Amino acid sequence: MGSKAIAILQSNYLPWRGYFDIIAAVDEFVIFDEAQFTKNDWRNRNRIIAQGTPHWLTIAVKTSGRFGVPINQVDVASSAWAAKHWRTLVAAYGKAEYFPRYRDALADAYEQAACLTKLSAVNELFLKLLMGFLDLPDRIGHSTIVPRQAETPTDRLVEICVARGADTYLSGPAAKAYVEPEKFERAGVALRYADYSGYPTYDQKAPVFEAGISMLDALMRCGPAARSHLKSIADRDGFIRRP
Repeated sequence: MGSKAIAILQSNYLPWRGYFDIIAAVDEFVIFDEAQFTKNDWRNRNRIIAQGTPHWLTIAVKTSGRFGVPINQVDVASSAWAAKHWRTLVAAYGKAEYFPRYRDALADAYEQAACLTKLSAVNELFLKLLMGFLDLPDRIGHSTIVPRQAETPTDRLVEICVARGADTYLSGPAAKAYVEPEKFERAGVALRYADYSGYPTYDQKAPVFEAGISMLDALMRCGPAARSHLKSIADRDGFIRRP
């Protein structure tokens, strides 16, 4: 039986390049939207560069009186956000070199997104769209396919890894604050962390380069070459670090 690497992350709206780097580095990517929705996070918003400065794109969601609701049960407040975001993207990138290459597919996606009521569905729609732009294979699954018996966050991650036959778990570095490494070790799953250092810069038509923005920006500015900005494509072992 061969080695299998897995990543388990909450869905983001128009994620940054580190998110796609993790997807490119593993054999299976699992959306973990059974986790609790958190306000002012990346689930329903991200940033682009508009007129030379970072600009937030936020999807309004229904959270009033729904504390503790999982991400996959979060409803979009209205459909009006989709047309607004599309107008903002056209204004921000309409003159970008590669906007014509992606324009029609993006426009269609925003039309589809306006008809979706769940935030998770919106995020997955755009995640798969950008994966297609980056020529990444669709290896997306959902954590809900693994029945939950675990009680703690780390136990749940281990449970999914074991159920999916993975012997390596790749995480973002922020998880070091709460993950319990010994539980992965006992289960025979190697714990690894993504290394986000050393990403290349590119011309964002802005006075200061902003690294932590949506991958969409690199696609608009660099086109197919944006794929080469993913570290794991050129050096997977260098991207995946031991604890």
